[in-house]
Amino acid sequence: MARFTVHVRGEWLTVPCKDTSVSVAWLATEALRRYAKNKPDSGGMRPGSSPRFMVRRCQGLGSLDLDDAVRDVLEDNEFIEIVVYGITTGFGKFARTVIPHNKLKELQENLIRSHSAGVGKPLSPKRSRMLLALRINVLAKGYSGISLETLNQMIQAFNASCLSYVPEKGTVGASGDLAPLAHLALGLIGEGKMWSPKSGWADAKYVLQAHGLKPVSLKPKEGLALINGTQMITSLGAEAVERATAIARQADIIAALTLEVLKGTTRAFDSDIHKLRPHPGQMEVAFRFRSLLGSDHHPSEIAESHRFCDRVQDAYTLRCCPQVHGVVNDTIAFVKTIIETEINSATDNPMVFAERGETISGGNFHGEYPAKALDYLAISVHELAAISERRIERLCNPSLSELPAFLVNEGGLNSGFMIAHCTAAALVSENKVLCHPSSVDSLSTSAATEDHVSMGGWAARKALRVIEHVEQVLAIELLAACQGIEFLRPLKTTTPLEKVYDLVRTLVRPWIKDRFMAPDIDIVHRLLVEQKVWEVAHPYIEKYRSANLPEARPISPTAFTLEPPMSPCKRARIE
Repeated sequence: MARFTVHVRGEWLTVPCKDTSVSVAWLATEALRRYAKNKPDSGGMRPGSSPRFMVRRCQGLGSLDLDDAVRDVLEDNEFIEIVVYGITTGFGKFARTVIPHNKLKELQENLIRSHSAGVGKPLSPKRSRMLLALRINVLAKGYSGISLETLNQMIQAFNASCLSYVPEKGTVGASGDLAPLAHLALGLIGEGKMWSPKSGWADAKYVLQAHGLKPVSLKPKEGLALINGTQMITSLGAEAVERATAIARQADIIAALTLEVLKGTTRAFDSDIHKLRPHPGQMEVAFRFRSLLGSDHHPSEIAESHRFCDRVQDAYTLRCCPQVHGVVNDTIAFVKTIIETEINSATDNPMVFAERGETISGGNFHGEYPAKALDYLAISVHELAAISERRIERLCNPSLSELPAFLVNEGGLNSGFMIAHCTAAALVSENKVLCHPSSVDSLSTSAATEDHVSMGGWAARKALRVIEHVEQVLAIELLAACQGIEFLRPLKTTTPLEKVYDLVRTLVRPWIKDRFMAPDIDIVHRLLVEQKVWEVAHPYIEKYRSANLPEARPISPTAFTLEPPMSPCKRARIE
């Protein structure tokens, strides 16, 4: 029986080998199994796992091919050494540099410190907490090679809202969000700064101490496990999806109110039209317009006032809302699926498969999926602002609206909504630049070992900025539409839209003469962020849905009959 002396993390083990025809990989795996069995903490390895390793001779340091038979490359009683990536070696370009056993803890800490190289403003505590939550979720799946003790310490920090200082810039989105996640981990090991409701911003060790918590003491591989993954992209992406969902559905309500003020027709929202092009988003937006404007369900004095007008059709910004708003809804649904999958995935490296007894290096940390999806989200949601700005123009332009110029009396003395419209135009123009996709770019990093990256961190941050601009443009449109209503009084619009008008007027008074406008925009923007407009209108939309009103019969090729010509407005009100 042959025997081999194996060096693993500063310890020597004798491994007997009855059959020398086995591979070098078997010998190394058996040595690691014996090492883990004899350590109280399993040596930082999960039972049954086999990390990514390299085997070499202790004399001369020559590397051995793992597939070679032991008898072909080793002599009886030969000394060999096992080098484990990320545990007994450096990282990236330094993956073949062996680290002495007495410096393994320092190796993990140095990884956290050196990778904490982000710049820019810190994430808000709310966003930092989301980042921590998603990181805990990944580690809890059990494929990261992290101890239960460390995971529990992270959960305790989350429950106490002890949140690390995480600069928003510095990730290229592969190998994951290294810099932001390193800053997240830095606070957990008691370095850098942290925030909590009790302490505010302070040195991390004091924040942890104030909550009776101890800094995390990193075990082998744990530093790597803490910083590898796409949680920065995904946490900001999840917020972007939620805010996009909120503003998209409120955009339908605001556009419906503008259509009323501009005396448009509901004919373009006829269900039969949309059955012929049955995109889910388009059909839902048309349904919402019908639920808010349908004359049978919600009589409108404004609509009745122009029932027999001679207008043939409305501008695209009114008539095509289901098509333009609709694709935004479908895009959000698509991106939501990507982000939800990403949230619930293991995205670090290497992955530990205890049931297979293997640790495999892969590429789940690459942020291309959420990066591409969030670029797509920004492009799509921007259209809500682009079409809204054109509706604001129609509201402010007397040749298009039949209302006073810039929605104010004594024009000239008062400028009304003149510059509010300019603000909307500026935001839309800025969005056009922000909508350039970041994920089409890539720069090689880490000495060309990370030679294709996603730039997903910027994709997520600019998607949020685009969505904020969309919210602000729609806030201006809502203000303008409510101001337009003032010039149509005493006529009233439909019940749900009157409720929306009343909501705005509880916080913003009508524009009688010029005043400081920025606070009005901020107040209504906050209404949209808090989804108050949706809360007011939503019950009427669902009541209409539950009423199950009979839709027009599907169009049949033989069902056409000649009728006297009617104006679209008249048709819309006497169906």
